[in-house]
Amino acid sequence: MLYRATPTSPRMFDSEFVDLFSRVPWFAVPVVYLPAISGWLTWGALEGTSAVRLALQFAVGWFVWTLVEYWLHRTVFHWTPQFFWGERFHFILHGVHHKWYQDHLRLVMPPAASVAIGVVVWGTLLLLGSIGGAAGLDPAWTKGVFAGIMWGYLVYDLTHYYVHHGNPQLAMLKALRSHHAKHHHNAAFKDKKFGVSTTLWDHVFRTYA
Repeated sequence: MLYRATPTSPRMFDSEFVDLFSRVPWFAVPVVYLPAISGWLTWGALEGTSAVRLALQFAVGWFVWTLVEYWLHRTVFHWTPQFFWGERFHFILHGVHHKWYQDHLRLVMPPAASVAIGVVVWGTLLLLGSIGGAAGLDPAWTKGVFAGIMWGYLVYDLTHYYVHHGNPQLAMLKALRSHHAKHHHNAAFKDKKFGVSTTLWDHVFRTYA
């Protein structure tokens, strides 16, 4: 499903074709990633990994994602390269979200982009698994960890959408919404409060307040 420019979702690109693909509804994320997560967990189980080990690997992957989420937001998303294309790069990558934060079709990453990044992450895990295998370690752990990373990304994107356009009732979600809103709207927190699905790493790296 493709969405055209509207007053609440302005045009980003001159090309109508390219601009159409800059908008993504929130439900595209679970549609793509829930089957993928199930597939990787099933793959791990079919290779003989026990349910307990898969659960532990999944938890490790989710934990790893929370750090990746924080690091990407703090560094890459808020980086403006010192080149003629730097401002445009930053705007397309993340600046658009700060400028049009109420645009409900630009709150989750287009699946083509996130899947491309996922291929790199999976390739990195395969490399690490191969290195570990050469040392006598079972590389089967890669499936559960990657499933956990994908789950973490899914939680991140849906949490991001919900704190902008949902109506949180749970205290935890209200706190996350307040945390993220301060990052957006309070100049004192422009370079703080980078966590979206968790505030853990803001506490660890002292960017919470």
